[in-house]
Amino acid sequence: MKKFILLIVFFFAIAASNAQYKFSGYVDAEFSKGTVYLSVVDDYRKISGVFPEQILNKTIPDSTGYFSFAGDNLAVENKIYRIHVDTCSESDQNTTHFTGHCPNSKEVIFIANNNDTLTLPFSFDEEMFCRVVSKNEKANAFLKIDSLKHDMRFAFGTYRSEANRKINSKKWFSILQQYGEQLQEPLAELYSYTFLSDRTQPLHAYYLEDLKNNSYYEDLLQRLIEKYPNSNYTQQYSAELASDKYLVAAIKPSDFPWWVYALAVISILSILGNFFFYKKLKKANELLPSIEESLSKQEKKVLELILEDKSNKEIASVMFVSLSTVKSHINNLYKKLNVTSREDVKNLYSN
Repeated sequence: MKKFILLIVFFFAIAASNAQYKFSGYVDAEFSKGTVYLSVVDDYRKISGVFPEQILNKTIPDSTGYFSFAGDNLAVENKIYRIHVDTCSESDQNTTHFTGHCPNSKEVIFIANNNDTLTLPFSFDEEMFCRVVSKNEKANAFLKIDSLKHDMRFAFGTYRSEANRKINSKKWFSILQQYGEQLQEPLAELYSYTFLSDRTQPLHAYYLEDLKNNSYYEDLLQRLIEKYPNSNYTQQYSAELASDKYLVAAIKPSDFPWWVYALAVISILSILGNFFFYKKLKKANELLPSIEESLSKQEKKVLELILEDKSNKEIASVMFVSLSTVKSHINNLYKKLNVTSREDVKNLYSN
């Protein structure tokens, strides 16, 4: 009996040591001279795109467009992987791949692990990367969600009014959320969550509102903890959820439109400005008599002529003095009145 048990253990040990993945498929003629890349996606905010730091391996398709990746260096548990092909030259990649979006590429995203055999055959209409065939039933979850997102975009294209868009935003938000949960794979739910919570998408505002009362997000966190307790996905989602909850808590509902608050602020600033201007003016008027007593006879004459809108040249002519003398009197006058221009002098006495 002991020998039998040891034999079984040995058999499973051999099987485990020989476990390896194989991902294969075909590219069409457009990409037959391109390079095919296998990437692992640890950051679900970078699921789609071209990111050099994610690349695990690369290969060149053969003359029929066939390619394959095989090995035993992947994680034992399910993770998100991406295969993409592009026709960029190495010299172009530094610029075309800089933002993660390559116009000369095609990709497929799937769930897999180190034990999976997965193929990417052409679809019935000879399109590549539209089918995922694998014994791992979760492998094609992303394609199913992409199909649903395509239906949503088509439906939104038929909405003519803003009211209709709002109603259908709520509808499709719920559909995508529930469908992700029905797939019974937290990584697939993360794919839907990434789309719904994307700050660049029109559904983001609805996501923040939904986050206030919907327990779905906490439930998703528990499902991730149970199935992927030590993964980057769980840690990233937990941090994002805490951050968004803090953001939602900081946003307080308002009973008035924004322009009411703007008008109130403007009114308050206007009242305060008038109050301080009045105080300053009152103080200046109280000091004027004593200031005027300090003016010389010539400075008083200059002040009188300034209030009559006379120019420097005209003042010099009336007083039979040079322009430089007039300027000297004016500078002394400004200092004693604590002003910097003719307009200030006129404003002081007109008020």
